[in-house]
Amino acid sequence: MKILVVEDDARFSSVLERAIRETGWTVEVARDGIEGEHLIRTGSGDALVLDLGLPGRSGLELLRRLRAAHSTLPVLVLTARDGVDDRVAGLDAGADDYVVKPCALSEVLARLRALLRRGGGTGPVLRFDDVELDPARGTVTRAGHRLDLRPREYALLEYFLRHPDQVLTRQSLYEHVWEHDFDGLSNVLEVYVRYLRTRLEAHGSRLLQTIRGRGYALRRDEASG
Repeated sequence: MKILVVEDDARFSSVLERAIRETGWTVEVARDGIEGEHLIRTGSGDALVLDLGLPGRSGLELLRRLRAAHSTLPVLVLTARDGVDDRVAGLDAGADDYVVKPCALSEVLARLRALLRRGGGTGPVLRFDDVELDPARGTVTRAGHRLDLRPREYALLEYFLRHPDQVLTRQSLYEHVWEHDFDGLSNVLEVYVRYLRTRLEAHGSRLLQTIRGRGYALRRDEASG
């Protein structure tokens, strides 16, 4: 799942971005209202964390435009404005929840999870063979057995489940799971594929196949594995 963050405090947004990535979610950040409007329009996020006091264009204006376009994107307003009038204005403009800074990152993440469950922003349960991943709950099972995945393993499996039976190149996996270009030298992808295979194969046959010279695929046919 992808979280959009529009926040002009560079230090806070950096900490929040790191915390979001550590959950296994992806994140895109904008630092002012103009960039934020573009991000909201093109970012295809599952939820939005929005500061109200933005340069260029206010968070309230962005929120009103978002709702005027009939978007149901879950929005968590996160701001230092703690007055009752500010909270009312944010909620009336279309915010789904409101958190005042300073706040614990654990609370922000918990509120995001609640918004995603309530709003259905994470989409349906992903299934392939006997593997199920529930984005709303952040859970993975195989043949009914709960798998305790690290955040990066979870993100990797989610990407495979969204593209079953497709050959995914190493470049595309780096871009979508690690969100940076493949440098041709790192073996981090192979390491995490091995970790994920070990966890999946503890309860069934191999599904994560190596397609030599091309990449990896989530498929039942083991001829290419």
